[in-house]
Amino acid sequence: MTVLPIRIMGDPVLHSPAAPVDEITDEIRTLVADMFETMDAAPGVGLAAPQVGVGLRIFTYTYQDDDGAPWRGVVINPVLWISPAEPGQPDPDEESEGCLSFPSERFPLRRAERALLIGTDLEGAEVRIEVSGWRARILQHEFDHLDGVLYVDRLDDSDWKTVQKIAKKRGWGRPGQSWTPGIDLIEA
Repeated sequence: MTVLPIRIMGDPVLHSPAAPVDEITDEIRTLVADMFETMDAAPGVGLAAPQVGVGLRIFTYTYQDDDGAPWRGVVINPVLWISPAEPGQPDPDEESEGCLSFPSERFPLRRAERALLIGTDLEGAEVRIEVSGWRARILQHEFDHLDGVLYVDRLDDSDWKTVQKIAKKRGWGRPGQSWTPGIDLIEA
C-alpha cells in the first residue's frame, strides 16, 4: 500500500464531477487500499478518489463514536439522500468541519442531520448506510467531493473571504498543488 499525495483546493479534479466506476478491477482495489492508507496517515475521517487525483465516484470513510464502535468502509458509485437541514447559522463548536484538500483549517457549516447512502462495495455488493449526526456529515462531505464541491464552496460570504485569504497566503487555489501525509508539513 502507498500513501498518495492529496490534491489541494484549486486542482481541477477537485472541482469537476467524478465519473462512475464501470468495473471493479485490481486497479480499483489497489486504489481503495491506497486511499485507506492515505486517509489513516493524514489522519482523516474520509477520503474521496478526486482528492488523490482520480476522477472516479469512490470514497472511503472511518469514524469512531464516543462508545468506541468502529465505522469504516468504502462506497463506489453512491447515491445520497438527506433530510432538510435546520435553518439558521451553524454552531462553530458543534458544526465545524475540515478537509484534507484545504488542510489545517475548520469552518462551521450547516449540514443535514440524517443521510441515506446507497452504493456498492469492492465485491460489487450493495451498501446501504442510514446514519445521523457526524456520520451523516461525513457522508455528505465525501459525496460532495464526487460532485466537484469542496465544503469551503458552501461557506457563507465572510468565511469564504477568509478561505480566499488563506489560499492566497499559502499559494493554494491553482492546479498542481498537493501534500503527502507523513512527508509534507502543512502550515497551521
